[in-house]
Amino acid sequence: MSIEIRPANVRDIEFLVDCNAAMARETEHKILDREALTRGTRAVFEDQHRGFYLVAELEGNRVGCLLVTYEWSDWRNGDWWWFQSVYVIGEARRLGVFRALYAEVERRARAAGAIGLRLYVERDNARARRTYASLGLEEEPYRMLRQGFTDLD
Repeated sequence: MSIEIRPANVRDIEFLVDCNAAMARETEHKILDREALTRGTRAVFEDQHRGFYLVAELEGNRVGCLLVTYEWSDWRNGDWWWFQSVYVIGEARRLGVFRALYAEVERRARAAGAIGLRLYVERDNARARRTYASLGLEEEPYRMLRQGFTDLD
């Protein structure tokens, strides 16, 4: 089975929204507002500075996706590339889909001169943490803090 990774396009928006909604349910037990999620997903295609989506296909079927966003580092004079909205459909898990997505992001990041890759993961998601560690990702010494300004948190 060959896993193909390609840039997402506007025809993938419904798939991306479905994946993001499923990921929020599975990892954070949240039901996202589908209209807001659709607008947020579409906004990435309307402004390339927001980032880009990749889609994984297995035998011609979409089975996973992720969003890459950027964070400028003045300390390092370069961009961190952040993995966001990572999702692989249930029946395609443990088949190397995320590894293929990761490899493509790493390839693109290196080619673009990014300073590194980052992601965040739920504390209790042991399987994801093991997968990320197996790819060479190391835990940061930081805690994430936030202040939300919407009721969508």
